[in-house]
Amino acid sequence: MVEQISIFAENRKGSMREITQLLTENDLNIYCAITNDSAEYGIVRLLVDETERAYILLQENHFTCKISRVIGVKIPDNVGSLNTLLCDIEDSNINLDYLYVSYSREDATPVAILHAPGYAEVEECLLNRGYKLL
Repeated sequence: MVEQISIFAENRKGSMREITQLLTENDLNIYCAITNDSAEYGIVRLLVDETERAYILLQENHFTCKISRVIGVKIPDNVGSLNTLLCDIEDSNINLDYLYVSYSREDATPVAILHAPGYAEVEECLLNRGYKLL
C-alpha cells in the first residue's frame, strides 16, 4: 500500500517552499511531488518516507492536508507502457480520478501512481493482469 499526502496550499510566492522547508527541517524525505493549481489555491501531492509523521507535522503547522491511499504500479521503461496500463484499466471498466508517474528508487523503473474509487478492485485487477504493485 502506498499513502500520499495531499496538501491544500495557497497559490502564492513561497508556498511550496514553506512545505519543503518544514519537511527538510524535520528530516523527512520527499520521494515524489506533484502540484496542480487554480488561481488562488492548489493541491500539492507528496509521497514521503514517513507519511504519518509528515501529516502530523503539516497539520501542527496549520496546513490543511489529508492522507489518501494510492496504488503504485511498476511499468516497463519503454514506449507505450503507460498506454498499455491504461488500456488494461479501461478494459476492466475502471475509472481513474488521476495518475502521475514517478520512479522506483529500488530499481530505477517507472511507477504509475493511481488514484481511483474502489482501491481493492483496482489492485485485484492489476495483480490478475500480472502487474507488480508497490
